[in-house]
Amino acid sequence: MESAAKAEAVRDSFAVGIATAAYGVSFGALAVASGLDVWQACALSLVMFSGGSQFALIGVLAGGGTAAWPAAVAGSTLLGARNGIYGIRTSPIVGRGWLKRIAAAWITIDESTAVALAQPTPAARRVGFWLTGIVVFAGWNLTTLTGALIGDALGDTSRYGLDAAAAAAFVGLLWPRLKRLQARAVAVAAGVVAALLTPVLMPGLPVLVAAGVAVVVGLTNWLGRTDELVAEPRS
Repeated sequence: MESAAKAEAVRDSFAVGIATAAYGVSFGALAVASGLDVWQACALSLVMFSGGSQFALIGVLAGGGTAAWPAAVAGSTLLGARNGIYGIRTSPIVGRGWLKRIAAAWITIDESTAVALAQPTPAARRVGFWLTGIVVFAGWNLTTLTGALIGDALGDTSRYGLDAAAAAAFVGLLWPRLKRLQARAVAVAAGVVAALLTPVLMPGLPVLVAAGVAVVVGLTNWLGRTDELVAEPRS
């Protein structure tokens, strides 16, 4: 059972990690197009290493140039705040030791958190967290360099649908594991709110608002009673 769970964690880690890393090509190309040089783009991926925050940063820079730095930093900081919430949830998975926690802080991202929490056993969660983080970190930095170097040859990177590949990997990983109606309601409510607010709010805010909606729907347990009734055997 344990070995099978670990094997599944390895498969999930590579599936999500490779799909996410491929999207780094878009970041590298867009970063150079927004005014950064190749090494600045690579430094962002190496040090910041938070795809959503990085895209928020270069998106504002592309629209306002160097004068937009304050707004760019504010937007990327808001979006990156979610990683602190992830840290609370993944702390038991990481374990004790300050060196281990420093390393874990670097790779506590959407993907490593999602893969870890989707696993059924503590050992499989540890495998999912560390392996996904390492695969994404290595792949993201390599593809950032690639995109920055050949950005002009790639043209409009959005036409390749790499962002959809990463999102599809998430849905494929998590949706089959949302077996209860309440859990699916939380996921759908948060996703709808984020999609509706993304065009009208500054980068970072839709994710935080969606997280608030998920917390409210989850804590109120509106549909949890229905799940319990369905699960209860008839006497």
